[in-house]
Amino acid sequence: MNPLVRPPRLAPGARVAVVAPSGPVPEERLQAGLDILRGWDLDPVVAPHVLARHGRLDYLAGADEERAADLQSAWCDPSVAAVLCARGGYGAQRMVDLLDWAAMRAAGPKVFTGFSDVTVLHQAFATRLGLVTLYGPAAGVDFLKNARAQEHLRATLFDPESVRTLTAVSPGGTALVPGRARGVTLGGCLSLLASDLGTPHAHPGARGGLLLVEDIGESPYRLDRYLTQLLRTGWLDGVAGIALGSWEACGPREGLRAVFADRLGGLGVPVVEEFGFGHGQGALTMPLGVPGELDAGAGTLTLDEPALS
Repeated sequence: MNPLVRPPRLAPGARVAVVAPSGPVPEERLQAGLDILRGWDLDPVVAPHVLARHGRLDYLAGADEERAADLQSAWCDPSVAAVLCARGGYGAQRMVDLLDWAAMRAAGPKVFTGFSDVTVLHQAFATRLGLVTLYGPAAGVDFLKNARAQEHLRATLFDPESVRTLTAVSPGGTALVPGRARGVTLGGCLSLLASDLGTPHAHPGARGGLLLVEDIGESPYRLDRYLTQLLRTGWLDGVAGIALGSWEACGPREGLRAVFADRLGGLGVPVVEEFGFGHGQGALTMPLGVPGELDAGAGTLTLDEPALS
């Protein structure tokens, strides 16, 4: 895998757009997130359909065309330095094919953040725009209030040199398979990586990459199913190393560890657990598309260069 283009870091006063490409956001959560962004001396603007709901499918923030238009308009606005997703949920797969990638490429690189269902867009931004993105807390979810998550996202946006080494939440991490590996980061939410296989915007595979993966609300047998799908299709062939994030509401740790050991232990690459990104409290912001070194024993990911230029 090749490194991607790093967008410029943010400066005080930067205008940032908040969009909802998937699910709708409760207004109180959105307002709390906007207050945090203003506290960072950013100028947030809210896309038209962030608080909208689809007429029949209330798990979507407006129609597919509306959500796609919000994202594309924000991205192509020259006054906007970053586009931040308000939440995940479900719906990015329904709108990603409606985006005009040529127009978005012409708009130039800028910061894009989000997690969970936004995995679909992270993959598309990598394959269509060749751009580094940030897999981190969304602007309209409760755990952005968490001090650790908030500070790590802020540091990544404004002072990325200060967070070139990312350290697992669990002291030293938990090495499922010890060792060190070099590669370019990719990944996101496991269920979305599996369901995005074979689509026009998905990564063709993890060869040469450091896979960062997490999920929420999936029982161990479902996680087994997703990992097995990635294995059977060859998507994991040649992966250099794997960091496992949070697995909120996915079952007891012992059961999860058994699944990961069974499905990933045979790959012969370093695997580290409890890295602390994803849906859990205090989630780290993980750059996707940046080369670095994963040390499973130490529980660290050291980037070769800052996530943002």
